[in-house]
Amino acid sequence: MNSGISIVWFKQDLRLQDNAALQAASESNGQLLLLRFIEPSLINDPHYDERHWRFIQQSVQDLNVRLAPQHLKVLLIHDEVIPFFSKLHKRLGIGAIYSHEETGLRITCKRDQAVTRFCEEHGIKWKEFQTNGITRGLQDRKQWAKLWHEHMLAPQIKTSLESVTPVDPTEISDLIPPEETVRDNDSFQRGGESEAHGLLQSFLQQRHHRYMTHISKPEASRASCSRLSAHLAWGNLSIRQVYQATLVAREKGGSAFQLRNFESRLHWHCHFIQKFEMEDRIELENFNRGFDEFPVKFNPAYFEAWSEGKTGFPLVDACMRCLKSTGYVNFRMRSMLISFWCHHLLQPWKPAALHLAKLFLDFEPGIHYGQIQMQSARTGINTIRIYNPVKQSQEHDPKGAFSKRWIPELEGFPENFIHEPWRLTDMERTLYGLEDLKYPAPIIDIEASGKRAREVLWSWMERPEVKKEATRILKKHTLPGRKRME
Repeated sequence: MNSGISIVWFKQDLRLQDNAALQAASESNGQLLLLRFIEPSLINDPHYDERHWRFIQQSVQDLNVRLAPQHLKVLLIHDEVIPFFSKLHKRLGIGAIYSHEETGLRITCKRDQAVTRFCEEHGIKWKEFQTNGITRGLQDRKQWAKLWHEHMLAPQIKTSLESVTPVDPTEISDLIPPEETVRDNDSFQRGGESEAHGLLQSFLQQRHHRYMTHISKPEASRASCSRLSAHLAWGNLSIRQVYQATLVAREKGGSAFQLRNFESRLHWHCHFIQKFEMEDRIELENFNRGFDEFPVKFNPAYFEAWSEGKTGFPLVDACMRCLKSTGYVNFRMRSMLISFWCHHLLQPWKPAALHLAKLFLDFEPGIHYGQIQMQSARTGINTIRIYNPVKQSQEHDPKGAFSKRWIPELEGFPENFIHEPWRLTDMERTLYGLEDLKYPAPIIDIEASGKRAREVLWSWMERPEVKKEATRILKKHTLPGRKRME
């Protein structure tokens, strides 16, 4: 092994504590360099948006405030990984790279394969560590739940950096491309380990008491849910930190019912990423290959209406506009958006997957594609969920407060019509002073489209090739004791 510098390559682990890669690097001999890349290839990838780079930038800024007493700094490198490592190796020599495993997109998988070859060619040790409860190399799920619990209950890794010798930044300043700063935007959650711990404590001490009551409400869930998803996706917290803190909160008198439900979602989080780890082709293909000939045809007019929040269905449009402005809506609303696109509009899932990935501040490939496949009914094993947006609006936004907040055209609209504004007659429009209402008429008949979707989907589920694939999927991905995946 080369005796050069050691590198901590931060990926989706932008934190100092419970960070196995950082701790292992701190125990190595020699100088230490801390890096986080923002790669041009990912900036140009259709999954990503400025909001993601802003969150990473803020997370790195927070790390550097916390690292200042040790005279350490995480360098934010706007360059591709291999070219930068090549220049760095020629200048200082790289002895070892420490990072966490990444269950990512095809583009990051290929990049990591290239890094493996680079390290082998230059005699560099690349030590990767397990990420959360994800186990690499599994062929089935027989032992996964046991391994997950063992990892969650293991002691957290305490990092000490007091004896670390940092690389002198002047030695490599000419190798570092200019930083492309992203402007702050207060409409989005702010990244950083400090922010994440503050949210965790406020949830466990106060906000969790209405967790299950408000979990499906588009407005109330913004406060009553943990709001940790972006911090978990980018690694400001580990799942283990959150899980163990939740156990402590329950022991200290927190609501057992609410916190147990929250704990189950931490398990769910890793369950879907493990599924993607074992079958990442679902980024590009139907999970169940029996759906490869399913009759869908992309309609640009539908996509424009859906993606811009102009379908004529208030809750659908409010959710899309909210996502564009803040990067967050709750799980049920996300499911409804996918269902509306794939089922009511009978459209292919791939355009929706890319568009929503750009909007979700908490974009996590494993969860994202697992949910896209499940909600679009491309697994062949899950219950088909066709969400009626009118019914969802009536049940979860009964007074239309959320819809009115994000659709200014509907401000002052009567509550008894807010879920179906197209039912307002011309006389009633005059009565309410809404003659100039610019909100669009619905782009489809919701009852007819739902009926059609049910008929098409259930008939397709009976196809032999779909049933054969369903058997394969169940065998590979179902947890012991469960008949179906979650």
